[in-house]
Amino acid sequence: MLFTLFSLALAATLPLALVAGALLYFRIHLNVSRAAHRRAILQQVRIDSRVDKAPFIVGFFHPYCNAGGGGERVLWTAVEALLHKYAHVVCVLYTGDVDVDKEAMLAKTKSRFNIDIPADRLVLLHLHQRHWVEDKRYPRFTLLGQSLGSMLLGWEALDLVIPDLFIDSMGYAFTFPLVKLAGGCAVATYVHYPTISTDMIEKVSARKEGANNHGTIARSPALSSAKLGYYRLFAKLYSLVGSCADVVMVNSSWTRDHVEHLWNRPAQIVYPPCDTEALGKLPLANRQRILLSIGQFRPEKDHALQVRALKRLFELEPSLRTGPDSVRLVLLGSCRHKEDEARVEALRVLAAELSVQDNVEFAVNVPYELLLKRLSEATVGVHTMWNEHFGIGVVEYMAAGLIPVAHDSAGPKMDIVTPYKGKRTGYLAHDEDGFAHAILNVLRLPEEERLHMQQHARDSSLRFRADEFSSDFMAALSPVIA
Repeated sequence: MLFTLFSLALAATLPLALVAGALLYFRIHLNVSRAAHRRAILQQVRIDSRVDKAPFIVGFFHPYCNAGGGGERVLWTAVEALLHKYAHVVCVLYTGDVDVDKEAMLAKTKSRFNIDIPADRLVLLHLHQRHWVEDKRYPRFTLLGQSLGSMLLGWEALDLVIPDLFIDSMGYAFTFPLVKLAGGCAVATYVHYPTISTDMIEKVSARKEGANNHGTIARSPALSSAKLGYYRLFAKLYSLVGSCADVVMVNSSWTRDHVEHLWNRPAQIVYPPCDTEALGKLPLANRQRILLSIGQFRPEKDHALQVRALKRLFELEPSLRTGPDSVRLVLLGSCRHKEDEARVEALRVLAAELSVQDNVEFAVNVPYELLLKRLSEATVGVHTMWNEHFGIGVVEYMAAGLIPVAHDSAGPKMDIVTPYKGKRTGYLAHDEDGFAHAILNVLRLPEEERLHMQQHARDSSLRFRADEFSSDFMAALSPVIA
């Protein structure tokens, strides 16, 4: 009996003992070279001799920092804000872009985002194991595979230098316990979207097909049950690692609600910086009857809903199909690979099947100049993604002078297409009929009323300026910067 109890106790404690032993080993290993690595970093930078504070190293864990997307705008705006406010701060970027040097990366940042980063207090550290977080490596159990892979990549980062403050800006929460316990430094995170959400779990539970739930699984009770168990287990692990963060920032009310539910800790909303200044210079008047949709041709963007809504619009108002009042839907976006190209072709087929092909235009991988031209011409900005966590594209519509018609969920619903000083800034819808009626409402507005709504939308978009982001970001970090 005693032997049995001893065996059970050993079986229960052995995994914890192994984890504790591994963390102790990692911490000892890191501490051996900690001072030398820190000196090497500080020898690469130049801090004003008049600064009387000890150097404070902030490490940004952003393996894809040269990608040039919205997440990278957040990264570089944050780096600029830190270096501008604190003369003793040194920023280290852990990047997997091993073929790009600092000068080239800063030149692209200037060209893409018009952000000037002082190079004298910035160090790039290259990560050579980024393949561990690439989704193509894990055709099955992708969430778990990428999360465990991020721990290996996080270990490589810490082995290069242990910062005073580690900031995850890409959503790799499984690095937190490693950084916190083995590295012994403060952890902050900016969450664009939770790795798993209650919505994802509910979709699997309801056996609904979607971007994260293949039809093969949705149609099978056994596979759905297995995946539901996997998701619930992963959610528990995600909750555990998320609790290791000292500062949690999120990009929207929707993300905050899900992160606080999963991590059981407060999160601060810091809206991402949007390019409202340049777009705000586009004229509001003399717009054409163009419905503009901007976004990558990914399945979750649900471009098919836009095509079906166009057909429904013509059913409601046949005069919009041809003639001087005809309406065009412009689908403008990028294709990353052959799968995206196949989706574009499927949309062409759908438009032909619904007999709206003459009113649908595809603008694929177009230059920025043409994108600006379309933004200056269009009247309506269409956004059909369900549960878009924030929705920078919707903000850009509003700043450019378009009236948004967005999905009635998540970021657009809770944060963006909201009344401004009691005035309407756009419309929300959730199905083809709702989108068609909302678009028709915009097209039927008297010109003066439409111009007023455009201006209200543009004024509302100023809440998401870069300087607002910088102010909120720095306020959130102030408790953990010495």
